[in-house]
Amino acid sequence: MRSVAVLAFDGMSPFHLSVPCLVLGDRLGGDLQYDVQVCAERPGRLTTNAGFDLYVERGLEVMSQADLVILPSWDPEREPSGLLVEAIREAHARGATVVGLCIGAFLVAASGLADGREVVTHWRWADRLAAQYPKVKVRADVLWSDLGDLVTSAGTAASLDCCLHLVRTHHGVELAERLARAIVVAPHRSGSQAQYIPVPVPPDPSDDVIERAMVWARSRLDQPVSLDEWAAAVALSRRTFTRQFRQRTGSSGQAWLLRQRLDRARLLLETTDQPVERVAAECGFGSGAALRHHFHLVLGTTPQRHRQDFKAPR
Repeated sequence: MRSVAVLAFDGMSPFHLSVPCLVLGDRLGGDLQYDVQVCAERPGRLTTNAGFDLYVERGLEVMSQADLVILPSWDPEREPSGLLVEAIREAHARGATVVGLCIGAFLVAASGLADGREVVTHWRWADRLAAQYPKVKVRADVLWSDLGDLVTSAGTAASLDCCLHLVRTHHGVELAERLARAIVVAPHRSGSQAQYIPVPVPPDPSDDVIERAMVWARSRLDQPVSLDEWAAAVALSRRTFTRQFRQRTGSSGQAWLLRQRLDRARLLLETTDQPVERVAAECGFGSGAALRHHFHLVLGTTPQRHRQDFKAPR
């Protein structure tokens, strides 16, 4: 079981605090997979921005034992204390993964762990974060970023995506999807914050051609899908479809489709005994060699290794 330290601070949003506690504190597969402890620099009563208070019993010593240190938010107007920054650095140096959700990226940047590296934050705060910490590469074009020892996410709801990504990484697709269904969120939102930066709203919100195109493609993951065929399925030209898909998701159609095929392959490897060649065929890769190539390129592992790591015992 992995131990998790979640930082609370005076004046924070209770929603931000609740996200890692909800996702990682659930009984995945019937058992607790994480030991989640909330901590604060000064334990005791803390205010929130929602009109009620919290009581936190544990101090920063929790970070010294944690496998994951989660910074679910921060106040950009507040200078973090040397004590807090040092606790984060020491946890990271000991081997803990540091996770900055939403504007928790400010605290990640203040620790110096992201110098010369990338962090993701809410698009509204990206320019300020970049100006305040020029050694950090700030991204506002993706929902989350995983550098192995450092994970950051975009704002609010993207924190759910990021925590589900942690579950998917640690425990596989099947458990992550089961949890996503339980809390009624998408198991894996592909795309970027480009979807959420203000743009003109179409007159009929239900007429989302790109969403229809995604549904159409997901129902055909076992088949080759050309861009021309895909665009024609929603009555768009290839050029218009390509442009609108990137505007909507921040990704090319083929990159998005590859990720859907890989997620489907991961699920089949975890939940069935089908040979790799059969999994490859059902996910549209055509051959086991192609599946192995993309697994290595995108996920840094092999299909067989993934099956060994995540296949549920039967």
